[in-house]
Amino acid sequence: MLGFVPPLPQQPGRPPSSGHMIVCGDDALARRLAVELRFIYGERVTLLLPPGRDANNPETPLTQRGRAAALFGRMSAAMNRAGNGSGTTGGNGTTGGSGDTNAGVEAVRIMEAPEPSDDVLEEAGIDRAAALALVYDDDERNIRAALTARRLNPRLRLVIRLYNRKLGQHLEELLDQAAAVAMPGIDPALLDASTTVLSDADTAAPALAATALTGSSKIIQAEGLLLRAAERPPPRPGEHADPGLCTLALLSSTTNDPAGAEGSDSSGDEAPQLLPDERAVADATGRGTVVLEAISRADPARPATRMGGRGAPLAQIFSRRLRWSALGFALAAVALVIASLLTTEDTALHSAYLTVLDLLGMNDPAEGASPARQIIQILSGIAGLLLLPLLIAAVLEAFGTLRTASSLRRPPRGLGGHVVLLGLGKIGTRVLVRLRELDIPVVVVEEDPEARGIPLARSLHVPTVIGDVTQEGVLEAAKIYRARALLALTSIDTTNLEAALYARSVKPDLRVALRLYDDEFATAVYRTLRTAHPQALTRSRSVSHLAAPSFAVAMMGRQILGAVPVERKVMLFAALEVAGHPQLEGHTVEQAFRAGAWRVLAIDATPPADRNPDLAALPPFDPEGDTAPPPSGLVWDLHPGYVLRAQDRVVIAATRRGLAELLRRQRSAVPGR
Repeated sequence: MLGFVPPLPQQPGRPPSSGHMIVCGDDALARRLAVELRFIYGERVTLLLPPGRDANNPETPLTQRGRAAALFGRMSAAMNRAGNGSGTTGGNGTTGGSGDTNAGVEAVRIMEAPEPSDDVLEEAGIDRAAALALVYDDDERNIRAALTARRLNPRLRLVIRLYNRKLGQHLEELLDQAAAVAMPGIDPALLDASTTVLSDADTAAPALAATALTGSSKIIQAEGLLLRAAERPPPRPGEHADPGLCTLALLSSTTNDPAGAEGSDSSGDEAPQLLPDERAVADATGRGTVVLEAISRADPARPATRMGGRGAPLAQIFSRRLRWSALGFALAAVALVIASLLTTEDTALHSAYLTVLDLLGMNDPAEGASPARQIIQILSGIAGLLLLPLLIAAVLEAFGTLRTASSLRRPPRGLGGHVVLLGLGKIGTRVLVRLRELDIPVVVVEEDPEARGIPLARSLHVPTVIGDVTQEGVLEAAKIYRARALLALTSIDTTNLEAALYARSVKPDLRVALRLYDDEFATAVYRTLRTAHPQALTRSRSVSHLAAPSFAVAMMGRQILGAVPVERKVMLFAALEVAGHPQLEGHTVEQAFRAGAWRVLAIDATPPADRNPDLAALPPFDPEGDTAPPPSGLVWDLHPGYVLRAQDRVVIAATRRGLAELLRRQRSAVPGR
């Protein structure tokens, strides 16, 4: 499936030149990031991998070096094919072809070492490198390597992968302080970009959660505002699709083929078209679209909610059968009180009092009373006999509920319309939080009872099934036949595929989203599932493919606002200073737009001295106070004739290659780089 892999030239005795970038990692993200930097940004890259075979996939015949070489070979072949095609001309007169423009850049240098020690980093040229990415799956290893790298080269730009958010904030401050001490008088803007802590789980989780929801929006946050990129299905004959504020992408799905092709960068004409111009949108009638739907103010983040509410309601303590029995007993008692009231001349309060005494067997026999009173007492005594087992059952169930309060909750009877989530690793845990923030009912399936996300599932009262998803009966226990979607997010592609096939055999119209690494494998899986189940929706995503652009942009000294998956392609949203970008500076908004590369969405009208350096952060304000939140300085209703000035800051939507071109040209224009 990988095809021919050309050998990679090695330079073991040749030290890397200055200004190169180093990527250290042990999984797919490291390989994807190296590809992104080499083939998209045209950077010189040194890739440091652990020796031997992949520890997570010991049965794989390829070593880490072999897997990286295979990926580089396929990417190089794809770039050569694309380079032989004709380019397109953008709105400002430049060529926007998708070929490899990095012909003069040397091949990726691959090194193998068990740990990024001092000697290994020095051999990789840490003292002359421009940036270092530490993307090991182990947070502790990344922290140790970051401290070592900052000591060896205080001017180095660090990009660190950490799952622990709070620890990442503290580490970023610590490393920035170390850089400030080593470089007195450093520009605050450069210091802010000297250390960046990212999480691939946080980057990919919103997109993965959205794939499980029909018609859901992808949300990007900018200065307290929410940009909603909504996927619109192909319009029916005679209908006209709502264009929204602007069209961001044309999907491969059409009116005649609603499922589409789930295209990727290597799909050719079947791939979705990102950032089309007006003519392309007008000619694409009957195609699905991704549009910028709405812009609204972001509320403070709320925590994920528990399933079933807070506290311990009766529904969680007592079973439904016991609750119905208690209701029947209460109705019988009320009927006896009414009968006593109608057959005697007692007051309602006294009739109720006597009935309760009869039920509890505490009243004297009704000797000498009327026959009606005697019959009511006999019926009350019989009903009272039923009260004792009812009370015993209630006590036992309450004790059992309290005893198992710390255990995992089982899927309740009658549950339906939920999402079945497979895997509670780093990615699955973040996706679970996202789904619960949206109040989506979830049932989790996890093989390892000690998995990372099990405590979270317990605290959120999320129903959990412990078992191997490939075994018969596990998905049935998760009520897959009544689920709305399946999210298969384990780290093993074949396990995700097997679960999807079995789930489709149980429910053919189930919506399925798979975590798949390889684009070719994902295309083959999609086409097969679409042929077998044409009425069901199938989506596949690669976590490393979604996260790699964020890490690559951070290594260039920038941060993106968000990444939106468009089938198996990625669209990026970023904030850029117009100064230093000849493609933007001095051009109107209409002239600056380049189809298939970038589009200006908004301008920050805030004076440069008062700007928030991080547009992705919420502006500080007290939501419970009397003061309203500060107004956003972003202007979204742009006139096409507005001329972009050097002091402007803009929010753009861009493709990976388009954003790389903007950053690469600015980097080459900066002296001393």
